[in-house]
Amino acid sequence: MALDDASARAALRRLFDAAVASADPRVVLARHLPDRPAGRVLVLGAGKSAAVMAAAVEAAWPDVPLSGLVVTRYGHGYPTTRIEVAEAAHPVPDEAGARAAQRMLDLATQAGPGDLVLFLVSGGGSSLTTLPAPGLALADLIAVNRALLASGATIHEMNCIRRHLSAFSGGRLAAAAYPARVVTLAISDVPGDDPTVIASGPTVPDPSTFAEARALVAHYRMALPAAVTAHLAAGAEESPKPGDPRLGTADYRFIATPAMALHAAAAEARALGVTPMILGDALEGEARELGTALAGIALSARTHGHPLPAPCVLLSGGETTVTIRAEKPGRGGRNGECLLGCALALAGTPGIWALMGDTDGIDGSEDNAGAIATPSTLARARAAGLDPRSALAGHDSHRVFSTLDDLLTTGPTLTNVNDFRAILVG
Repeated sequence: MALDDASARAALRRLFDAAVASADPRVVLARHLPDRPAGRVLVLGAGKSAAVMAAAVEAAWPDVPLSGLVVTRYGHGYPTTRIEVAEAAHPVPDEAGARAAQRMLDLATQAGPGDLVLFLVSGGGSSLTTLPAPGLALADLIAVNRALLASGATIHEMNCIRRHLSAFSGGRLAAAAYPARVVTLAISDVPGDDPTVIASGPTVPDPSTFAEARALVAHYRMALPAAVTAHLAAGAEESPKPGDPRLGTADYRFIATPAMALHAAAAEARALGVTPMILGDALEGEARELGTALAGIALSARTHGHPLPAPCVLLSGGETTVTIRAEKPGRGGRNGECLLGCALALAGTPGIWALMGDTDGIDGSEDNAGAIATPSTLARARAAGLDPRSALAGHDSHRVFSTLDDLLTTGPTLTNVNDFRAILVG
């Protein structure tokens, strides 16, 4: 495949679209449903894909009596007829999410031994079901959420803390539904596909402890509300642990994962005549630093033909973190920051293009999924009066890529298998 700027951009977009399409609940969910039950079916759910997942259940079971409630992010709704859809805030939680979580708990307690509770979970579920543990207020958890997002903690670490401040997550929903059968259908957005981390694991046992949560707060030097500090210190009511009989009927099924999305993109690359290499589906770390590391691999491929010769594409997934260091940070999500770090490390090397984006269509809290970097990115930015290095230091990647008209804008994709990164070497 001969690559110029236009063809490289088009190829990268095709890879991103293939990854997203592989995780579309309307296509993949039905094959993972359990046998049609004889009793009542209660559908509950949380996440950016919850509404479209609910619609997929309705389409697959048109003659099965269904009822229930799912909560998704504002603007991520999808038409349903039998399952109610609520919308709430993400990434900073709000009262609408707390109300939805409490309603789901109340519905779960009404399930009997012959009933099926089908829980639909995807990325964003933690914020969307932020229900404070007894003694805490929503304002406390909102303050915690802001501290977590600015701390540099990994998603695994964030959700360990969240589980110990919640009345909903950490296995508590499944415990409320006991003795009904609980089946979870999950779209994974976390490195390693750990069920305890996806939406903070409402239907699975929580192996972590209050002591671990306290240690993480101390490690990241988080300043938390006094009520939260006291709650963690008391450690009065642990989450359900492995072996808890109330969670003995739980059945957890993945319908889409980052690895599946990367394999779909790899197949699309081969169809384009480009050799793919999947570097991993769980790459983590500081966004700008991962961008630098990925640039080094691309430069090696371009210069030495290692780890594979051009034309090739380096694919990866996972979830980076951004530690806010600037006093007045600019705009931009973790994918924009990773991409700008990558572009600076590539330093305009010819023949290398990159796309980095969030598969849910929203990079952080912005309206774009991510962006594309080209060999001319730095030169064009400087010609426009921008300093890319200063922009990176100020967490202002959105301004750079917006000015260059290089944002990747898809709107909500109604799925979420975490970040997608593709570096095309021609």
